Amino acid sequence: MLQDGKESYSACHIWDVDYSNPNFIKTNVTRPCSQWEFDENEFGQTIIGKWSLVCDRAEMVNVAEMMFLAGVAVGGLVSGMVSDRFGRKRTLMGSLVLQISLAVVMAFSPWFELYLVLRCFLGFISVSVVFSGFVLLGGKWRTISGVSYLFPVPLSYITIAGIAYFIRGWSQLQLAITLPSVLLFGLWWVLPESPRWLLALGRTEEVMLILQEASRVNKRPLPPSLDKILRQDILHKDSADQPKASIMDLFRTPNMRKNSLVLYIIWFSVYLVYYGLVLNLGNIGGDIYLNTVLSGVVEIPAIAISILFLLKMGRRWPLCLTLVGSGIACLLTLIIDPGNLELEWVTITFAMMGKFSVSSSNAVMPVFTAELFPTVVRNLGVGSSNVPAGIALMLVPYLWNLSRMDERVPMCVLGVFGVVGGLSVLLLPETGDSPLVSTLQEGEDLPRSRRASIAEKQRKRSSAASAGNCNISFAG
Repeated sequence: MLQDGKESYSACHIWDVDYSNPNFIKTNVTRPCSQWEFDENEFGQTIIGKWSLVCDRAEMVNVAEMMFLAGVAVGGLVSGMVSDRFGRKRTLMGSLVLQISLAVVMAFSPWFELYLVLRCFLGFISVSVVFSGFVLLGGKWRTISGVSYLFPVPLSYITIAGIAYFIRGWSQLQLAITLPSVLLFGLWWVLPESPRWLLALGRTEEVMLILQEASRVNKRPLPPSLDKILRQDILHKDSADQPKASIMDLFRTPNMRKNSLVLYIIWFSVYLVYYGLVLNLGNIGGDIYLNTVLSGVVEIPAIAISILFLLKMGRRWPLCLTLVGSGIACLLTLIIDPGNLELEWVTITFAMMGKFSVSSSNAVMPVFTAELFPTVVRNLGVGSSNVPAGIALMLVPYLWNLSRMDERVPMCVLGVFGVVGGLSVLLLPETGDSPLVSTLQEGEDLPRSRRASIAEKQRKRSSAASAGNCNISFAG
């Protein structure tokens, strides 16, 4: 085709001539291509090649990614209600059956439209598998278990990169990562139902059986008359006249309103930066398989360090510093010329530093969020935080379209949101050394009680220092 008066190659148009006629006359008129040949040496057949998602259909690749992430966003809101209704165990196993079934059918999908629908449902079900496995523990184990469940995520990045390197072709790869999940059906005979969920329904006999088995395995005796304590707890909850919480309770009082809005900014920022890096490893430069492995490798220590942060440093400053750090790392990539292949490794290094940092943020954020919301609105608060996170997920596939303006723009956007989201954490109170709040009034009083606690600690240190000085003077 002609471009600026010169002939140039186009992957989307050909000259509008009859090539079957050996005496065809060349014209300056073009027509859109109807068929393409794709290079399958590196990745095998992709969905781009199967359904010709190029030229005027190129944007459908982003739509396919968005459909999965949209399903994840909606599933994050609905899965909690489903598991509350049917129980954690049945929701987990039912979601697992649906996840495997949908993924297998998707691998043989003959139509792109069906593929999109299946991707959306697969995203919805996949997040249900994750969320239905959450069970609230007590003490330090709430922190440790609330973060350690993320360790399989980076391991899956490394594993999938290895599988994809040896198994080329999207359909074969889909089956290779799906069929081993059948082994997880064995969990039905291993995992118990959540005792807290059973207790909430008044099924104390089943709770006692689970606790007795846990006592036997852990070799730790149960408290005496535990069954009576559980029944009294149920009677106390039934007699308490607590109005049903609504979404408006998150915005009714000043402090709760501020916490909710700030957390929405943080969730949006963390999800945008985290998945903006994870899902665009091929756009950063270098080998996509190696980048994926590195992405998983840097996340493992980030999760481990997050547990130490939460146990020793609280929640507020670790989340602030790690999120700001991820933003700064993304902004540092801007100093490297995107066309300079010799310094491509520097860009990848900065991107992995950002991935390391935001992975820690992604581990700390859910724990901090759950502790900031009072018990009466905790599920509502965490669920509503998934709304801005879901919006960020749906924007991620289109993030790299901004590179048409300048190749540095996508990483600049990630950097800005990382810094802004991190600094906004400072508007929230610390919860690390505070008991979980139960009522809206306790949540409203949290900043004041925090300041009083700090003042009391400073007063005790000052008293101790004064006593030490007196002892020294008397000794003289």
